[in-house]
Amino acid sequence: MSEPLKIAYSPCPNDTFVFDAWAHGRVPGAPALDVTFADIDITNGMAERGEFDVLKVSYAVLPWVLEEYALLPCGGALGRGCGPLVLTLDGGSGADLAGKTVAVPSERSTAYLLFRLWAATEVPGGVGEVVVLPFHEIMPAVRDGKVDAGLVIHEARFTYQDYGLTCLADMGEHWESTTGLPIPLGAIIAKRSLGAERLRELAEAARTSVRMAWDDPLVSRPYVLEHAQEMDPAVADQHIGLYVNEFTAGLGEAGYAAVRGLLTRAAAEGLVPPLGRDALAFP
Repeated sequence: MSEPLKIAYSPCPNDTFVFDAWAHGRVPGAPALDVTFADIDITNGMAERGEFDVLKVSYAVLPWVLEEYALLPCGGALGRGCGPLVLTLDGGSGADLAGKTVAVPSERSTAYLLFRLWAATEVPGGVGEVVVLPFHEIMPAVRDGKVDAGLVIHEARFTYQDYGLTCLADMGEHWESTTGLPIPLGAIIAKRSLGAERLRELAEAARTSVRMAWDDPLVSRPYVLEHAQEMDPAVADQHIGLYVNEFTAGLGEAGYAAVRGLLTRAAAEGLVPPLGRDALAFP
């Protein structure tokens, strides 16, 4: 029997929902998984070091890792109305961030790329210092005046008012209004060295796992809530509803166009290396 595949993904509800069936051996014929939980900033670094067979990473990190890893056409997170938010204590406009300190969850995150593309047109003169903080520390830092603004993702869309914060701008809204494309957030990648046949098996396992989760959502409930202990179950449901959608089952033309569009624009701004012509192609 072959060794389990080493996989790393976040403990966020969308990932545990998607991978529940596969991680627990309920996907027929799928390889066994050895799961490590890590936040996206950590998994991005793992990918750059080539540490795992399969990883959930930010789309923003792809230009640095696609030589060693292939993008799977399913299992990830794209969507509409689900982009990162810039939060402050008192609202304002992009111009108010000129020269200010902004906390972000990672400089290799899709959220940060979307923020930089937005700031290039909306913050004359640019922001001041960018500081990287763990996701859960960003809203308290803005609330307590340690930073002027914070870039937040995931369930913060539903909870930022609890911290007395105001949404200054929605990065996803800006992206969608300027491109018409969905927002590419998190990708599933697997090592090219596994071979084309195994990569296709992994893609099919991910696709089957998410469909099984949709078919009977209650089965994944214990796994989701076990790893989201501090989250209100209703927020966990909103999180899943927003980030697990048709693009999770298959990127499709619009999904691939969104990924290419983001990384092409980011490369034009000097934020990421340019993609090779066939870098996103799946075996």
